[in-house]
Amino acid sequence: MIHAFEPVYNKESKILILGTFPSVKSRANGFYYQHPQNRFWKVISALAGEPTPDTIEEQKRVLLENHIAVWDVIYSCDINGSSDSSIKNVVPNDILSLLNKTDIETIYANGGKAYELYNRYCYQETNKEIIKLPSTSPANASYSLEKLVAHWRGEISL
Repeated sequence: MIHAFEPVYNKESKILILGTFPSVKSRANGFYYQHPQNRFWKVISALAGEPTPDTIEEQKRVLLENHIAVWDVIYSCDINGSSDSSIKNVVPNDILSLLNKTDIETIYANGGKAYELYNRYCYQETNKEIIKLPSTSPANASYSLEKLVAHWRGEISL
């Protein structure tokens, strides 16, 4: 399975949020965090102090206006559905090239698997630490939306 869409960023991006690999819904829609139960857009809009974006264009605008870049650690892999635990045969994205095109100061992992994969496949090349945030995935049921927002707000200031 190959990652089919580009990272979202511009020259002014200061924050990079990395996921693992797009979910089935995200792959079908061609953009990040498109599963209706994923809380990513609700968390980002709460941090940005604006309504949750409804369209992909609005989602891109919110990210770029708040100097946020979004991408995934993995370029290609074997995966069953959307299950991070099933990921095998990883080929990482070229995170260093993105860092070289932007003013990114801090990298965040959206969940433990993104954190683990970045450290395994990308850190040696980038030599840039990553901060682990709790996953916005619906699989992370132990975190309510309020708890996610509080934790992310404690790490990220927009």
